[in-house]
Amino acid sequence: MVDSSDRLILHCDLNNFYASVECVTHPEWKNIPLAVAGNPEKRHGVILAKNEIAKRSGIKTGDTIWQAMQKEPSLKCVAPHFSEYMKYSKQVFDIYTRFTSQVEPFGPDECWLDVTGSIKLFGTGKQIADKIRETVKSETGLTLSAGVSFNKVFAKMASDLRKPDATTVVTRTTFRKTLWNLPVSDMLMVGKRTADKLKKLNIYTVGELANADKSVLKTHFGINGEKLHDNACGMDNEPVREYVRSREEKSVGHGMTATRDITTYADAEALITYLSDKIAYRMRKNGLRGSGVSLDLRSYELKHVSRQKTLGSATCSAADISKAAFSLLHENWRENDAALRTITVSVYDISRNDAVQLSLFDSEKSAKAESLEKTIDAIRGKYGEDAIFRAGISGADFIYDKNDDEDFLPFRR
Repeated sequence: MVDSSDRLILHCDLNNFYASVECVTHPEWKNIPLAVAGNPEKRHGVILAKNEIAKRSGIKTGDTIWQAMQKEPSLKCVAPHFSEYMKYSKQVFDIYTRFTSQVEPFGPDECWLDVTGSIKLFGTGKQIADKIRETVKSETGLTLSAGVSFNKVFAKMASDLRKPDATTVVTRTTFRKTLWNLPVSDMLMVGKRTADKLKKLNIYTVGELANADKSVLKTHFGINGEKLHDNACGMDNEPVREYVRSREEKSVGHGMTATRDITTYADAEALITYLSDKIAYRMRKNGLRGSGVSLDLRSYELKHVSRQKTLGSATCSAADISKAAFSLLHENWRENDAALRTITVSVYDISRNDAVQLSLFDSEKSAKAESLEKTIDAIRGKYGEDAIFRAGISGADFIYDKNDDEDFLPFRR
């Protein structure tokens, strides 16, 4: 095993990903201000992404369309095409795996790569990053910014320093000069709430965090305070996970990174409903039932919660799965506490229908729910996936394309 002090970590971040894909697939839009919006037909739709030209006009992700149009009247807004984004994301991630098997996604447009073992084949960290940028650009037309450092936290911060289409190197001898003057909010695990709490302790920069009293940070933030301090000091040793992992045979799961932060129960439940529907459909299609539900929540600040719940009886009903997941959500997360980035729902203790002994006391309500969902399966099979949706899903602009490839989850953890 390579010692953590010898690691070479890259963070690759595709520039203006959604908008860049739109410009690649529509070259005529390349030289105009363009934004991808949740619902371009409505002025209150939200900007999901913008190209460099629009960015120079001050347009920001999260602006409403009417706000963006005030900044740039000639702005062209287009609806998102998530199936295209996923196709390009997969193509780019396949390029990454040519350089190392240790590729950990952080959304469909960014990831970490551990290239420690690739130096003899491809050269220095900067040479590897530059080669990746050149390959991605030549094969997909997209650009990316890369950060090179000795850990994941500093590699990501480095990739944010120069955009677009650039490589930034931060070493053990330069990180203090390069990163310590940056706002503390630029560091992983430091969201708005955490940054506000740190400011009350007169900690505004990464360097001030590194030089703060570790015991004081622990008092205010618990174990996360110690981790924040260590990260600022360059002591992050978290490994980069393998990109390719075999699926667990005893569970069926589906995860998704939303197109924007999830801060309300309504939005979280809409995404859970969508995921549960996908899982239940796959289970019914393969004659499976499950006796337990797990919920995995990951915030933008990289806080992670995973909980599970045993069901009263085996099920393949989306209603049963989502009900259990809702319960886990409300028990382990509070609205506006930590904006969620990724939600994963899984069903475990899987058995085949013909191997399941159904209880005589199974509720009539569950039986009716399964019967209804099988009817929905038949309608979708005849008229397509978009023929029918569960209430609350069709209007959720933060959920990926309803026809996304359920077997490709490059951002799943």
